[in-house]
Amino acid sequence: MTVDWRNLLVLSGPSGVGKGTVVNRLLAERPGVWLSVSTTTRPPRPGEVDGIAYYFVDRDEFHAIADAGGFLEFAEYAGNLYGTQVTPVAERLSHGTPVVLEIDLAGARQVRGSHPEALFVFLAPPSAAELRRRLSSRGTESDAVAAARLALADQELAAADEFDRVVVNDEVPRAAGELLQLWDERRA
Repeated sequence: MTVDWRNLLVLSGPSGVGKGTVVNRLLAERPGVWLSVSTTTRPPRPGEVDGIAYYFVDRDEFHAIADAGGFLEFAEYAGNLYGTQVTPVAERLSHGTPVVLEIDLAGARQVRGSHPEALFVFLAPPSAAELRRRLSSRGTESDAVAAARLALADQELAAADEFDRVVVNDEVPRAAGELLQLWDERRA
């Protein structure tokens, strides 16, 4: 199986920057692109379907996959394990399907270590103040969780220069268009 890792877009950025919104716009503009589905040990939430929202596994199965080298990247967050399995990504890439990974900074670093030919893009907010406003206005998290996300966001923003490109999410259509243009250039 020949895999062209240049067809892989690794998108990262701090919580609250709008990665999911930009990816949804990108997918709407390019229906042939596949958004990788992560594997997790957390239980499904109401309405989540295995293989669509996540691949849901128990800790033993997750560790077995990891021990067999089956993850491009993985990490523990809030007591649960999350990872991107190699096989589904490589299968799609081998058939010429472009793949997007929407992952955190640590995961992006792991993928860069094994597949540096992929396109690594950091999605940045228009400003640190705007990111703080977005995170604090969510209202979906406790003050402690929001404070932890803000602290982590500062660390992530400081790592933006580790990526091939930085795209500012000031307007979703513009940011998605810039991502697609960068990706098209990489694959040309």
